[in-house]
Amino acid sequence: MDLDIRTIIVMFAILSLMFAGLLELAGLQAGNIRGIRLWAIANSCFGLGLGLAYFYTVPTPDANWALVTGSTLVAIGVALQYSGIHAFKEQRSDWRLPLLLVIAVCAMNTLFVFIHPDVSARAIANALLLAVGYAACARALLIKIEPPLRTAYWFTGLSFAVLALVLLARATAIWLAPSGMYSGLYTQISPNPLSFFVGGIVQLFVTFGFVLMLDYRLVTEMRRLASRDALTGAYNRRRLEEEAVLQWAQHLRTGEILTVMLIDIDHFKAINDLYGHQTGDEVLRRLVAIAQASIRANDYFARYGGEEFCILLPATTEQAALVLAERLRGAYEDAVMTFGGKTLKSTISIGVADSTGVGPEFSALIAAADRALYRAKQTGRNRVALHSGSQ
Repeated sequence: MDLDIRTIIVMFAILSLMFAGLLELAGLQAGNIRGIRLWAIANSCFGLGLGLAYFYTVPTPDANWALVTGSTLVAIGVALQYSGIHAFKEQRSDWRLPLLLVIAVCAMNTLFVFIHPDVSARAIANALLLAVGYAACARALLIKIEPPLRTAYWFTGLSFAVLALVLLARATAIWLAPSGMYSGLYTQISPNPLSFFVGGIVQLFVTFGFVLMLDYRLVTEMRRLASRDALTGAYNRRRLEEEAVLQWAQHLRTGEILTVMLIDIDHFKAINDLYGHQTGDEVLRRLVAIAQASIRANDYFARYGGEEFCILLPATTEQAALVLAERLRGAYEDAVMTFGGKTLKSTISIGVADSTGVGPEFSALIAAADRALYRAKQTGRNRVALHSGSQ
């Protein structure tokens, strides 16, 4: 198959600029996700770099500068992709490697274009240096990560790895070619147009992979927001009920005891009336912070409604939950909250029920814990009551 390199360059330059615009628009819709702008600029660099290479036909001063500038822009694009990966992962990027890559590409092209002209050495040096950059990008993505992001990470990482291999193959083919056969960018020996074509296609796969990473991140973020209470950040009632279904199924398989704990802030209406609703909101957030510091990693804490919260405790008896409930009640009672120069102390009442007495159905557990909570309220508040009535 005859592949015209100039046509390939024009095609991929235009596609790179189009992807840059697409990523820029995506960044406007997902401003809290880092790295998108870096990838948009990287694709712009690829498009401009390839565009400048298009104008290189014969070695003239202007064409030589276009070649050096174009190669440097491509290196900047790879460096920005590397930094964009770390930004997307919310990691601090080490700029030394990308900066070193850009400086090395610029220096090598200047050396082999102006100081010691050697088209083969320049092509081999560019291929090897960019291969190192792509390999670093692949290494940053081929990591252990939970699905579904793993699919997107590994797809993009493997695409980077293929790009590195294509460039290594290009460097090897030029190095092994008979002296004088490779005469420049548009040489039509078999590995030259083929490596441009395959490399361009895989670079598009890389950009598609990043869009896939972005899509999965947005879906994950939307699911997270849909499962959280907007005011407190705790799970919402819907998410708790979904987890209760899973725990109920687990109980049927293993017979593990399930326990539910209902928590209510004592005299919460009076707090709102005396201090205002903003203070009431802060009281709710303080309770959530204290509770999340007290519960275990496998417990599920949620805002159940108003000032009422619920904790679902897998593989926990009522008596074991009593220890946790008392620790939580005491920690909240001891907390001193200051709002607008005013000191506020608050208490909570807690009702506890487990599946031994009422069965594993979530609705039955909630009803039993609610009855225990009512008894805690009726007997003086700031206490824990068990459905079994042992306390």
